[in-house]
Amino acid sequence: MPPVALALIAFAAGLLTGFGGAVLMGTALVGCLLLARWSTGAPHYTAYAALSAAAFAAATLRAEHDETCLARAERAASWRLTMTTDAAPGATGRATLASCDAHAVVVVKDGELEAGAITTLTGTAIRTNRGLLIRDAERAGDAGPAARSAASALHALRARAGRGIDHAFGEDAGMVRALLIADTRGLDPAMRDRFATAGVVHMLSISGLHVAIIAGAVILLLRAARLGRRAALAWSVPVTAFYVLLIGAPPPAVRSATMLAASAACALAGRSTSPWAPLALGAAVPLAADLRAVQDLGWQLSVIGIAGLIGSGALARRWIQPRWSGARAAAATVLLASTVTTLTSAPLLGWYFGRLSVIGPLANVVATPIVAVLQPALFLAMVLEPFPEAARFVADAAHPLLVAFDLTATWAAAVPGASVGVSPSLTTACLAAIGAAALIAACVTDFPGRPLGVAAAAAVVAVWLPVLPTREPGALEMHVLDVGQGDAVALRTPRGRWILFDAGKGWRSGDDGRRVVIPYLRTRGGEVAALFISHPHADHLGGVATIARALAPRAVYDGAYLGGSELYRRSLATLQEEGIPWRRTGPGDSLEVDGVHVIVLAPDSLWMSTTRDANEASVVALVRYGAVRLLLTGDAERGEEAWLVTNAGARLRADILKVGHHGSRTSSTPAFIDAVRPRLALVSVGNGNTYGHPHVETLRGIAARGATVLRTDREGTIVVRTDGRRIDVLTGGDWWRVSPR
Repeated sequence: MPPVALALIAFAAGLLTGFGGAVLMGTALVGCLLLARWSTGAPHYTAYAALSAAAFAAATLRAEHDETCLARAERAASWRLTMTTDAAPGATGRATLASCDAHAVVVVKDGELEAGAITTLTGTAIRTNRGLLIRDAERAGDAGPAARSAASALHALRARAGRGIDHAFGEDAGMVRALLIADTRGLDPAMRDRFATAGVVHMLSISGLHVAIIAGAVILLLRAARLGRRAALAWSVPVTAFYVLLIGAPPPAVRSATMLAASAACALAGRSTSPWAPLALGAAVPLAADLRAVQDLGWQLSVIGIAGLIGSGALARRWIQPRWSGARAAAATVLLASTVTTLTSAPLLGWYFGRLSVIGPLANVVATPIVAVLQPALFLAMVLEPFPEAARFVADAAHPLLVAFDLTATWAAAVPGASVGVSPSLTTACLAAIGAAALIAACVTDFPGRPLGVAAAAAVVAVWLPVLPTREPGALEMHVLDVGQGDAVALRTPRGRWILFDAGKGWRSGDDGRRVVIPYLRTRGGEVAALFISHPHADHLGGVATIARALAPRAVYDGAYLGGSELYRRSLATLQEEGIPWRRTGPGDSLEVDGVHVIVLAPDSLWMSTTRDANEASVVALVRYGAVRLLLTGDAERGEEAWLVTNAGARLRADILKVGHHGSRTSSTPAFIDAVRPRLALVSVGNGNTYGHPHVETLRGIAARGATVLRTDREGTIVVRTDGRRIDVLTGGDWWRVSPR
């Protein structure tokens, strides 16, 4: 591998270990480089070791500065921010914290905030893994137009482009926003999951591929306008740079634009260069602007993807071109490139998405040409935003390509064994990264034996390491799935098994079991140890029959309310057909799975005989793991809550509450919330539902008692993780820790 590539790897690895606080790994990295210097006698390994050590030190100092700054900002009473997205009352917006140049998520209480605005907000701040989460945000003052910067103007321009996309593309806008302006907030979680299973999830966000396609389309257009090759190449650079600025200059796009500019400069000067040089330059420019870019998944995938393409190209020149020609050689070259890039990016995808796509190489072969035609059409529609009719015409023309792109992922994800669920440790992920780097080195060298040996050794250790005994504590995860106006809560035990509470809603042509729950669980792996039906309403048991057929739960637990619906009876018949044990449950019943204890508190049979409302007969369960307690309430309303306060007493106390009846005013009475005393309250609710859920007075009552309230209609699927002591929450890509009581 060329020295410039090794220097880039050493620098990036030093930054990653520094930001991660992995002193042992950073020391081991420098030690390995010095050992390579001693064993090979090559002096440049000393330079690599020095570069890695310097990067480690720089990242450590930056991380300490960020930690100090954010700790001070968390205690502040107000914050000055630059909004990067629009935010309406009750909605979530993104911003940059001026004092720390850090990421901030803003949940607006009152007032409209526009992208590009520089404003001062008050509210409540919570630390996240990337910056601050500011809740109940209210505007305390705005900076005047003179204070606006070029960056804020670009944020405003990007927001305007997003509104134009919404107007032109309608229902397709979520995917188009992701493909054009790197805004993935509107993506359906089910779509993201199937693209990840198919191994093409990287195409759903701006990457070097998208920018390169735009640049190629600009060159073709200019050549069609009879501009010379050199002039077309020269003009493509500023046009591409404008597009990168328009979308907010994400690190992978900056990398691609820099590579294009460097390659164009070499071509115009009549100088040839190694492909590694533009890659190293393109990767270094985002890092020069912000060292934290090394932690960006897009930057990481972009760099490793181009490195894989360079490696596969070298391998094709040695193995394919001397043997084959024509269409056969072209097909083999494309498949080889897809396979190598899939293998080299596997460590990143396994770490971030918890799965490895087996079907990925083939899916990429099909999806790439679709995106190559689709991306310029989407770009043209965005450029035509001042002319709405023309923009809609192009958007309508692009719709079949969007459908084809989605169908490619859908068909690939539906193939049996399309992906394998993984849960790599940090050590395993690092070993896999070493193997990926060694694989690329084997592709580009004429003597691949040694790097292939390193790749094989890393793979063997990474595979066997999880089998070795470990003393690390396990964790319980609570996944409140975004099923719209319904309930589906999945508990993942420390050993990877699932306990389901409800299954989402059902309708004539489908259900949330098939649409959301089954894909979500299958991509993460693990059997369903138990399924609880809280009560026989369609928005809770709609997917029971589908889940029974597809996932075969070990047992189903049900309060057995007598006034069940036809859907309820059909669900029970399906359980009988599938041979799945059905058990009536009530107060005092308990279940233990991998150290997770489920204790049923309600409904009592005598109480059920007094109510005609199935909501008031909901199964209420307390879940205990270590010192942490979770309370799941179905659609329990004030009558059953009063019964629980009287009969369950202190057993109601819980750290996490799944709020009853989607936050309706008929639930979550003050007496009940006082008995539970939750630190975190989670509401499963549909966006724009006709019931008006959740009701404002209910949320205010919960928040007034010290709980942080999260809603699936704003946050999407919410994940809570606990080791039995600490509680961490994942919402919209931000991790944050729940404050102690």
